[in-house]
Amino acid sequence: MRTLPRISRLGGSAALLSLLIASGPVTAQAAGPTTAPAASHSASAFRAAAVGSICLSALPSQAHDTLDLIERGGPFPYEQDGAVFQNREGLLPDRSTGYYHEYTVVTPGSETRGARRIVTGERNEEDYYTADHYASFDLVDHGC
Repeated sequence: MRTLPRISRLGGSAALLSLLIASGPVTAQAAGPTTAPAASHSASAFRAAAVGSICLSALPSQAHDTLDLIERGGPFPYEQDGAVFQNREGLLPDRSTGYYHEYTVVTPGSETRGARRIVTGERNEEDYYTADHYASFDLVDHGC
């Protein structure tokens, strides 16, 4: 059985998510001074090119299924699910190898895994959705 890289955690994730939502679209530019509480990773580190946001309620139903499977620890439909995501595109915040993991979002009618994925970070509710096989990402807002 595969050991999942992410478990439920409490901490500053709500404050960080609030900061991200309040700051608007994320960019690769350096952030100015912030009054947000200090965290193990600075808020500016969560700013990356091509990362937008999407409400949990706006995700396709299959993405909800994938997120539910992640929380339950599987079983996953594809052998590759749970594999380390390398962030080769450099679109997500720069983290050490093993920080991100990817999971397939089933595409109805596709004979392959398709292009849709959920990429999780180590922080609780740090989930990114891509519908275009890593060309862009949206941080999932679990509050809407």
